[in-house]
Amino acid sequence: MRLLIDGNIILDVLQKREPHFEDSSKIWKLCETGMAEGYLSPLTFANMVYVMRKELSPEKIEDVLNKLSFIFHFTHLGLSDLSDAAGMHWNDFEDAIQAAAAKKLQVKYIITRNVKDFRNSQIPACTPTEFLMRL
Repeated sequence: MRLLIDGNIILDVLQKREPHFEDSSKIWKLCETGMAEGYLSPLTFANMVYVMRKELSPEKIEDVLNKLSFIFHFTHLGLSDLSDAAGMHWNDFEDAIQAAAAKKLQVKYIITRNVKDFRNSQIPACTPTEFLMRL
């Protein structure tokens, strides 16, 4: 099963953010073990770097990227994806880009803690807890 993983889920694990760490770790583990195919968009990683740069050196950030690439697939975004996102007319363009990537990849779910941001998405969004209850 294909899943688009939002950056907040990855950061929950990397930063051990409670109370979300446990369920986000389970999503990560599903992807790591091949029980699910986890996808990250380049936008997700860019946003994560913005957060991590306050805590990590550029070398450590590069190491995180390399480690993530062993577990997750990184999507490619092009002009058509940005056009699709712009055509959604969402208030948050970054979320529209995520929804466009999810549609392009034909994922089953967008896994995020910001479900409300994806209420107009063609691909359903759910929290890690909600997703794990569906398994």
